[in-house]
Amino acid sequence: QVQVVESGGGLVQAGGSLRLSCAASGRTISDYTMGWFRQAPGKEREFVGAISWSGTYYADSVKGRFTISRDNAKNTVYLQMNSLKPEDTAVYFCAADRFVLTAQAMAAPDKYDYWGRGTQVTVSS
Repeated sequence: QVQVVESGGGLVQAGGSLRLSCAASGRTISDYTMGWFRQAPGKEREFVGAISWSGTYYADSVKGRFTISRDNAKNTVYLQMNSLKPEDTAVYFCAADRFVLTAQAMAAPDKYDYWGRGTQVTVSS
């Protein structure tokens, strides 16, 4: 079992930055695919990006603005968000799975077994 907890959300003005953290416990996540998703009110959960052994992958909407990294020593994954826009406002979730291996699977929420409870990000205009 893997438990993940997100932190770092908050209120920021458009153009600002935030760094979200996803701290894992229970197992070492160095060989897990770690995904970031977000869900705005009234919308479905959408893929933001993921990091795996094969690299990092991003949704087109965040490419060039968001960066995912991992610190295996801390068993933590990060989502650095720059140039934030009001449309980035959502609850951001971290997910983990050891067997999500393809880029297509990484973008599918139902492929991940372990989820955090999310952290709210609000971008004001």
